[in-house]
Amino acid sequence: MKSIISGYIFLFSFICFSQIAKVLPIDESFKQFISCRDFTLSSNGNEAYFTIQNLNESKGAIVKTEKINNSWTNFEIVSFSGTYRDIEPFLSPDNLRLYFSSNRPHGKDNEATDYDIWYVERTTINAPWSQPKNIGAPVNTKYNEFYPSLSKNNNLYYTSDQFTATTKDDILFAKWNNSNYIGPLKLNENVNGKGYEFNAFISPNEDFLLYTVYRAKDGFGSGDLYISFKDKNGNFTKRQNLGKTVNSSRMDYSPFYDTTSGILYFTSKRDNTKDIKTFDFKSFQEMAESYMNGQSRIYKVKMKLSSLK
Repeated sequence: MKSIISGYIFLFSFICFSQIAKVLPIDESFKQFISCRDFTLSSNGNEAYFTIQNLNESKGAIVKTEKINNSWTNFEIVSFSGTYRDIEPFLSPDNLRLYFSSNRPHGKDNEATDYDIWYVERTTINAPWSQPKNIGAPVNTKYNEFYPSLSKNNNLYYTSDQFTATTKDDILFAKWNNSNYIGPLKLNENVNGKGYEFNAFISPNEDFLLYTVYRAKDGFGSGDLYISFKDKNGNFTKRQNLGKTVNSSRMDYSPFYDTTSGILYFTSKRDNTKDIKTFDFKSFQEMAESYMNGQSRIYKVKMKLSSLK
């Protein structure tokens, strides 16, 4: 039975991964940002949030944008961001909460701290966001918590560095019991290894997990995007690399998958400037300012990912 299931998973993954289109910039309007990352999309596909940052990534702010006539426009830093390093926004499936990671203070001394998971909320999609609220224990600890992602039932997946004595960054899971979070639990060795696993996106139905593994043995250089499906027993299967069409030799991270459109959004530092010939200052400048120039940028690719069930 185990071999049959393994063969089924392999066949399924081959079918999915063979239906990958070309990786493209998310939109030319994003070229204005010297360094950006993270992307989360509303259920209607017309509202999105992402992170802008300076080149050394010491400063980060969350930006909202709207899709009008199939183009992203009306970029603005959200009301609660811009002072501390706010990164990795995630819009809840009902669009009424926006989770993010931040080093903003949560004590009385008003000093920046370790990274915690925070959220803002609104009563309707047109209402303003509340002031940020710390999600609290048991999720937030004295260690760093990053990259929140929620399924439809509010189960939370995120990154933590609390196990650095034995591994590096790991992906954790906290179960929602309709009033608060319990756990959390570190996902098993099919997801977490001895190195760095981070930036996990959980599908709305909680049937697959997308995340980054840094310098994996079967990777293509730096950080690569991987997927783990849930089997019929509710366990995540052994991770699989999304392949060299999606992954580059540079850092590929921060995935978000839109199940409606079948588009994977992710951040990459891919660089194709080495293949561009330059003969004068203008052509060199155009090369240096091209979208795939090694800076942190957001990309999209059409691919089929669906449940094993």
